[in-house]
Amino acid sequence: MASNTTVPPRAELLASLRSSGAEVTRSVRSIPAADFERGRYENGWNARQILAHIASIEWTYARLVDVARQARSVPLPADEGNIEPAHRAPRSDNLSYNERQVAKRADASIAELIEEFERNRAATIRAIEEADDETLAAIVRSAFGYEGSLAQVIHLVAVDHTLVHLRDIVEG
Repeated sequence: MASNTTVPPRAELLASLRSSGAEVTRSVRSIPAADFERGRYENGWNARQILAHIASIEWTYARLVDVARQARSVPLPADEGNIEPAHRAPRSDNLSYNERQVAKRADASIAELIEEFERNRAATIRAIEEADDETLAAIVRSAFGYEGSLAQVIHLVAVDHTLVHLRDIVEG
């Protein structure tokens, strides 16, 4: 799955990461506790489980920055256009991974999940702030197959993907 070809400028990407992160925490904090247990998602996840998913995958975005940075220091063969994390697995394995991560957080409170998301989002923002322009322009592939510049992919998965799940939580 290819993303569009426009590379978002660092300032725009950082602003989107900050605003979407704030939107997640603000919206989630406004939901009554009982509403988190209602089923809302196609695989039967309720709002608390969707929040656990958002919190659990956020750490991978800072890791993707590291992968792009490391790959730039090791020349790729001419026929390889993508930098793939070592942990990349087939889509079915990623779905299984998501299920395991949500299950690990079955006893976490909403406050703990929000705290995990905020901590991981802060790490994503720091990683983008510290990445040079070449790293942000490096071609990467996310675990679910989204390809493009690192900046594009981070925007797609850390901003757009997260906001889709936030709508799942809020609109139920």
